Amino acid sequence: MTPQPLLGIFLHALGGSASASFYVPLKKVDKWAWECFWLVMGVAAWLIAPWGVALITTPDLFQVLCSSKPEVLGLTMLFGLFWGVGGLTFGLSVRYLGMALGYAVALGFCMLVGTLVPPLHEGRLGEIAATPSGQMILAGVVTCMGGIAICGLAGVYREGELTDRQENGTGEEFALTKGFAVAITAGILSACFAFGLAAGKPIAELAKNAGAEPLYQNNSVLVVILLGGFITNAVWCLLLNVKNRSFRDYVQGAPGKQLQNYLLSAMGGVLWYGQFFFYGMGTTKLGEKYDFSSWSIHMAFIIIFSNLWGLYFHEWRGTSRRTRTCVGLGILTLIVSTIAIGCGNYLAPE
Repeated sequence: MTPQPLLGIFLHALGGSASASFYVPLKKVDKWAWECFWLVMGVAAWLIAPWGVALITTPDLFQVLCSSKPEVLGLTMLFGLFWGVGGLTFGLSVRYLGMALGYAVALGFCMLVGTLVPPLHEGRLGEIAATPSGQMILAGVVTCMGGIAICGLAGVYREGELTDRQENGTGEEFALTKGFAVAITAGILSACFAFGLAAGKPIAELAKNAGAEPLYQNNSVLVVILLGGFITNAVWCLLLNVKNRSFRDYVQGAPGKQLQNYLLSAMGGVLWYGQFFFYGMGTTKLGEKYDFSSWSIHMAFIIIFSNLWGLYFHEWRGTSRRTRTCVGLGILTLIVSTIAIGCGNYLAPE
C-alpha cells in the first residue's frame, strides 16, 4: 500500500484525541470505587470494542488467530500483559498529577521507549539516522522530549504554588513525587503496546491474506494485545474489590444513578479503544520504513489534547503567569515536534 503520511498523521490525531479524552467521562462517575469503574471501562475497552471491530473488519478472524504461530501469539499477549500494568499505573498517574501533567510525564517516557527501542532492536537506527528524512524524524523526537520536559517543569512550578489541593478547587490528589514515580513506571511499561504490535506483525499479515483491508489489518493483533492487558487489569481490580469490599458498588444504589455510572464507564472504554483503532490505521498509512515514528506522533497528540483538557478543567487555576506560560510553551513545542516528524515521513522515499 502506498504510504500517505498526511492521512496517517490525521488518523493519529484522532487517536490522540480519543486517548486524551477517555478519562473525562470517568471523572463524572459518582460514588463508585476506582477499581469498579476501571474494570467496567476495561471490559468495554479491551474486550467488547476490539473483538466487535475485529470481527467486522477481519474475515475468518478465529481462523487467522488459530493459524498464527503459538510463539507469536504468546509474545504478543505477553507484551499486552506488561502494557496492562502500565495502564494501571497510568490511571494512578492521572490521579496524582492531574490530566495535563500526568499524561505529559507518563507518555513522555512511553514515547521515548516505544519509538527508539524497536528500530534499535532491529539494528535500523543507524540506517535511519543516515538519511535526511530520518534525521528530521529523530530531531522531532528530541524536540518532543523537550516539550515534555517543559510540561514537567510547569508541574514543578505548580506544586510550589499550590500546596493545598483545595486551593485550586479541582479536588484532585496532587502529589508530585509519588505521581512522577508512578508516571515513569506507567510510561515505560505502556511502551510495551508498541512492542506488541511489532511482535504481532505475522498475525496482521495473515489477516491481510485472509481478505482484511490493509488499513484494518492491525485489528486482529489488537484483540491479542488487549486481551493480555485486560487480564492484568481485571485481576488487580478484583483483588481491590475484595480488599476494599467494593463489590456492592456494582449493584447498590438508585437504578438511574447505576445506569449512568455504567454508561459513563463504558463510554470511557470506547474512547480508550478508539486510540488503538486509529493508531493501527495511522501506522499503516505512514508506511513500514518509518512506522516507528508513529509512536512519537501518537504520544505528542495525546499530550497536546490532554493539556487542553487540563486547561478546560482549570487544573492550572491559581498558578502564576510563569507557570501557565510554561505549559503553553510545552504544548507549542510538542506541536512543532509533530510537524517535524510528519515532514520527515513525508520526505521519506517510497
